[in-house]
Amino acid sequence: MAKKSVASLQTGSKRLSKAIKMVKSPKTGAYMFVESIMTPEAVDDFLKK
Repeated sequence: MAKKSVASLQTGSKRLSKAIKMVKSPKTGAYMFVESIMTPEAVDDFLKK
């Protein structure tokens, strides 16, 4: 049911990751994708929410 995609990005001296997760809307019941760019340490917390 959940789709998890993580890509690592490197920009200059910072190392970032882009995480994409599929979330079910409580109003319509449709699925939508939520994307976020963050540090690699924060990816697990983002996917658990």
